[in-house]
Amino acid sequence: MPLDKIRCDFWRASPGVLACALALNGCGGAKTASPAASPTGMPEYPVPRAEAASAAAPASGAPASVDVLLCDGKTKVSVPAGTPGTSIAGALMVEWLRKNPNSNWETEERERHELQPAADNKDLIGQVQGQTYGEITAQDVALWKAETERVALAGSEVFHSGDQLGSTIGVSCDMCHPHAANTHPETYPKFQPQLGRVALLRDMINWCIEHPVRGHALDADDPRMRALEAYILAQRKGKVLDYGKR
Repeated sequence: MPLDKIRCDFWRASPGVLACALALNGCGGAKTASPAASPTGMPEYPVPRAEAASAAAPASGAPASVDVLLCDGKTKVSVPAGTPGTSIAGALMVEWLRKNPNSNWETEERERHELQPAADNKDLIGQVQGQTYGEITAQDVALWKAETERVALAGSEVFHSGDQLGSTIGVSCDMCHPHAANTHPETYPKFQPQLGRVALLRDMINWCIEHPVRGHALDADDPRMRALEAYILAQRKGKVLDYGKR
């Protein structure tokens, strides 16, 4: 997965496309019904149909259709004016998959490296959460889960790739830590003898990148660092926080 795409909400599968489409469309339209689960467990969003045009007829003088460009700068769809953002996302996803038929990296990464699932937060559906979300819907919950797992999946890809880590000797993190084993992120911050000071998880990630991996340290806001932290934490799901433990 090209790392410059990480900055665009991981657009390589439907919920990521949704995020980009909503941004481009200004979150147009009301929320639709909850997305259906696909065979891979990821939500699927409805594709605009002809009925959408009659259901949301444009006002006099308004354009009959709107062109929406995906954040890859290449994939574009034309939809009736007033089409909900989630439907636009579905149309973009269909078009992108048509052009990229072998784009199943997420499923492969999930199965190969045993990614732990994110919390689904279903118990929040129907609750009102301040002015940020209003009433939480099943669609909100599905989107939160899918996007959170997408960041962790991107981290898994970096974790298992010497090239993406910038290794000069072809070494990746999984050579010492299969499936992020023995990383213990729940024990940070803690004193690390290798550094001679108290370290955060990202400090230890950079120590490993600079020494065993023989690469260059990553900036704190580098999308690879953010993804690595997400993946390592995800793989320790259920562990009790106990900072300082050795």
